[in-house]
Amino acid sequence: MKTVKYLLAFFFVFLAVSITGCSHLAKTSAEKAIKKDLDLLKNLDSETTMKYISYQELFPDSDDNTELSDDIKEVFSLFFQNFDYKILDISIDQDQETASAHLRLTTLDSQALAKDFITQSLKDEILKAASSEKSTDNDGNSLEQRYLHLHKLLKKGSYKTIDRNASIQLINHGSSSEPDWDITHSSSLENDLVGGLITYLSDPDLVPADETLAIYLKTLQEMDVQQMSNYLGLDSILNTSDPAKNAIASALMEQFHSCFNYKITDSSISGYLAQVSAQLTTFDSDSILSQYEKELNTYLGSADAVIDGSQKRYDKSHELLLDSIKNNESTITANAVFHLINDGASWKLEDAGTELGNAIFGTLTASPVPEDMTEDISDDQGTGNEEVSDEDNNSGDNETETEEVDDNVDDSDSDE
Repeated sequence: MKTVKYLLAFFFVFLAVSITGCSHLAKTSAEKAIKKDLDLLKNLDSETTMKYISYQELFPDSDDNTELSDDIKEVFSLFFQNFDYKILDISIDQDQETASAHLRLTTLDSQALAKDFITQSLKDEILKAASSEKSTDNDGNSLEQRYLHLHKLLKKGSYKTIDRNASIQLINHGSSSEPDWDITHSSSLENDLVGGLITYLSDPDLVPADETLAIYLKTLQEMDVQQMSNYLGLDSILNTSDPAKNAIASALMEQFHSCFNYKITDSSISGYLAQVSAQLTTFDSDSILSQYEKELNTYLGSADAVIDGSQKRYDKSHELLLDSIKNNESTITANAVFHLINDGASWKLEDAGTELGNAIFGTLTASPVPEDMTEDISDDQGTGNEEVSDEDNNSGDNETETEEVDDNVDDSDSDE
């Protein structure tokens, strides 16, 4: 009886040791499989990168499947240059067919990278819309173009690293005595290995509505005359077709760049719609127009306006407007409300050109100088003609003098 007890005790001890030994072997083998692949990522092995991370996966909505150049593939080398990991624990199932490992991954700050990417993409979209060269293709949405954006950001940016916990699933293609573990690929693992970049890039609220408006306003500050005219649709006041109009457009842009500032004050979200309030400081368009109209009326009430003829009056009007803009020192700070819509990918400013143009240029969204200035001075100035005739004619009654001035105007216009 004692012999049987000893044999049973020995059997259970042997079984426990065997199970422990097999479990230890399985864990060791699984750990080696994990280290083999993740060490290759640390060593910037491009084949391993492609094995775990699909280039298309980062931008599933891109409009092409073009094979990327070697230069663009450098994106992941730059991304993983500070990659590290630590295996926290490994658990093996009873049949030793599957395993699960918990790790702490160290990656660069993917949230910051994604925000910079979306910001730069919106800025490029705005500048493309402001360009004189209207492209019919959608190259900005191409896979290669997006990776070029990432490449540029990673090259010039210095992103801090962050830690995140992750799980890895493994499957045993061997046996309990000769295990052959392989990491199971999944979209979740892809996302974890790139620090959640896939999730961040697909988040339509990553750059909120108020920050989106700030991108629009900041990009406007970097535009030249032609870009501003194209984007805001202000080809009347920001006209560069001839020297006189170009001088006016340049003077307005100088006013804008010298004083424009903004402060986002409030935002409210309702589903996919948002209202963002901002305090804008810009040149006082009312003051410019008031000064221009004052100078113009003085000129039109003079004898010079009669003598000049329609073309010179037209040129003089541009000259007076230019002087009013250049001499303006008045600014105005006013509140404006902007409307944005979320298209499922990011926030966009609705009717951007009109909303921004009205908010910044106020009453100067169109030129106050009419293209047709061939009307009689009497139509523009009323009784001002009598003053002109008094200076030019010292005899006769007022009615006769007025008729003579009208004849002069008609003759002047016909000469033109």
